[in-house]
Amino acid sequence: KSFQNKEDAQRWARQIETEIDRGSYISVALAERTLFKEIIDRYINEVTQKSRSGREESYRLRALARSWLGEQTMIQLNPEKLAKYRDERLKAISSGAVIRELAAISSIINHSKREWGINMTNPIPFVKKPCSPPGRNRILSEEELNRLFEACSPRVKNGNIWVLPIVKFALASAMRRGEILGLCWNDINFQKRIAHIPLTKNGMARTVPLSSEAIEILMKLPRNFDGRVFPINGPNLSARFEKARRKAKLDDLHFHDLRHMAITQLAEKLPNLIELSAVSGHRSLKMLQRYYHPKAEDLAKKLG
Repeated sequence: KSFQNKEDAQRWARQIETEIDRGSYISVALAERTLFKEIIDRYINEVTQKSRSGREESYRLRALARSWLGEQTMIQLNPEKLAKYRDERLKAISSGAVIRELAAISSIINHSKREWGINMTNPIPFVKKPCSPPGRNRILSEEELNRLFEACSPRVKNGNIWVLPIVKFALASAMRRGEILGLCWNDINFQKRIAHIPLTKNGMARTVPLSSEAIEILMKLPRNFDGRVFPINGPNLSARFEKARRKAKLDDLHFHDLRHMAITQLAEKLPNLIELSAVSGHRSLKMLQRYYHPKAEDLAKKLG
C-alpha cells in the first residue's frame, strides 16, 4: 500500500501487525484490485450457466457488467453508489425488476466472499429497496376469453395448431408455461389423471392432479414423434400469444395471467389452501396468496 509520508506508512504497518497478532486481520487487497465486472463474468461462467434459467440470467448480468457499476472495484461498491444505480434503473425499468437486480448483486457479492476470497461488506442490506409492485389480478371475462380463443384458433391466418390447446390446458391445469412445454406423454397417467413434472421452477419434482377438462384436452391432441405433448418452444409460443392478444384487443394480458385465473377458479373448488398449493405447486402459502382472490360477496355468503 502506498502513502504520502513514512509516518503514515509506519502507523498503518503497526495497525496491520496488531490485527495479525490478534487474529482479526482481514486482507482486502483482492477486493481492491478486482473489478465488479470481472466477478460478474466469473459468476456467470461458474454459477449462472449451471442454473435452469442460466441463459436469460446471463443476459441480464452481462448488461450489469457493461454498466458503470461494473467498472468499480469490489471495495468501491458502497451503499451510496448502489443507491445511485437503483435510482437510475428505476427510470428505465419497473420497481420489481430493480428489486431482482439488487438481489442478483447481493448474491454475486456473497458468493465471491464465500468462495473466492473477496473480503468486503455487502452493501445491499444498507440500500433501501423500491416498493414491491402490487400482484397482478388480470381476470378475463367470459366475452374476453371467447375473443382470446378465437384469436388463438388455428383457423386464423398463419395460425398454429398448438396455441389454442395450450391456452385451454393452462386454464384447466394451472401449470406454468415451462411445465406445460416440457410435458411429455410418458409423464401423463390417464387412468390416475395425473401428470408428473420431473423438474419445476423451484427445482423440485411434483405430480399434478388433472381435471376432467384437462384430460379431455390432452385426449384430443395428435401425438408428436419426439414425445412432447406440445412440440413448440417458448419464444415461438410467446410471439404467437402476443399476436393473438393484440388480435383479440386484450390490453395488459400476459400468458402467466392464465395460471392466475386457473388458481382463482380452483380456489372455489379447493378452499383448503394446503390442497390448493398441492395443485398449484407453490411451496409457500404466502406466494399462493398473490393468486388467491376470493370475491367478498362469496365470502359473505359463507359467513351466513
